[in-house]
Amino acid sequence: MSTPPLDGIRVLDIGTLIAGPFGATLLGDFGAEIIKVEQPGPGDALRGTPVDGEAARPTGWRVDARNKKSVTLNLRVKEGQEILYDLVRKSDVLFENFTPGTLEKWNIGWDVLHKINPNLIMVRVSGYGQTGPYSKRSGYDRIALGFSGYMYPTGFPDRFPVRPAFPTADYNTGTFGAYAAMLALYERDMRGGEGQMIDLALYEPPFRITGNLLANYNATGEIRERIGNRNPTFSPAGTFETKDGRYVQIAAGGQNVYQRLIAAMEMPELGTDPRFSVSRERIAHADELEQILADWIGAHDYAVIEKRLVGGNVPFGGIYTPADIVVDPHYQARDSFITVEDQDDGPMAMPGVIPKLMGTPGKVTSTGPKLGQHNDEIFKGLLEKSDDELSVLSKGGII
Repeated sequence: MSTPPLDGIRVLDIGTLIAGPFGATLLGDFGAEIIKVEQPGPGDALRGTPVDGEAARPTGWRVDARNKKSVTLNLRVKEGQEILYDLVRKSDVLFENFTPGTLEKWNIGWDVLHKINPNLIMVRVSGYGQTGPYSKRSGYDRIALGFSGYMYPTGFPDRFPVRPAFPTADYNTGTFGAYAAMLALYERDMRGGEGQMIDLALYEPPFRITGNLLANYNATGEIRERIGNRNPTFSPAGTFETKDGRYVQIAAGGQNVYQRLIAAMEMPELGTDPRFSVSRERIAHADELEQILADWIGAHDYAVIEKRLVGGNVPFGGIYTPADIVVDPHYQARDSFITVEDQDDGPMAMPGVIPKLMGTPGKVTSTGPKLGQHNDEIFKGLLEKSDDELSVLSKGGII
């Protein structure tokens, strides 16, 4: 079996919820040792409300904290901070996502940790970044999506802007954080550099993927408005309902693919109609054209639409629910979802490791751990503390 690419890299995850910790999760998928540092008692907020007095392990925790080792440590007190110093001395990367100034108040800010381990890479995630007039403001996924410009054009023109169904800002920021950590590791290990601090604001990744939103405004002064599911650059494209109540998506704006679409629809007259014969006219008459397409799709069941359009090489796809995903042969063939053995409940389905490295693939070896499950392994094994020391620390609420 091949050695995973990040084998030998140790990562401290002292953050909470998703935006910081998800970056550590991604590194853990490829072999990095992830030590999840949690507050004694409640643990990471992603665990939610304790159950019967014990920290919970909901499905979200089990997926997003996979491949991690959990230790408890009170970072608000000197004794806990000193133990973190010991962990920092033996680690390569640290992820955190507290409000700027919090770690400095706890004596575990960048200046302190960099002196302890000059090779440490510290990924700092916060709502608005470590600097700037808004740096001390609280930041959450929804707030970041609004501030980034990502949310304003999202939705239908007769409604207010809508948030995506998943915490896009959090997960994108975690992904950018993992990417940044890898860049810093490359600089340190391959080019003779040292550790460095990475300052990542929660609004920046969603802003980065808004494409030409700002460039277009700068060039024309136009503000992109909500247009529902329509793509403003070509038509026909959108979401449509089949006769049997399923939703499908079509993207057929290019000239060649449009010809394939109308052939599949058996409506050749749409190719010579001056309203639809070329792309600019299709865009100008998108309402009319897409209503024709909606009527045609609405008159047929999903299976018929899929056979016609896939057979005609027209970009087409269903809008899947989890029930569709678990039976889809393509998902299964590519291991897009996997089953991992959970220590309490047995087999558990979750997304597979992405991306797929053919030579050194990643792997999921465990679901999210119980709170403090690895205290002995880390504190006794890695830090060589005695049973008596751990007993004192536990009684004092330090671990």
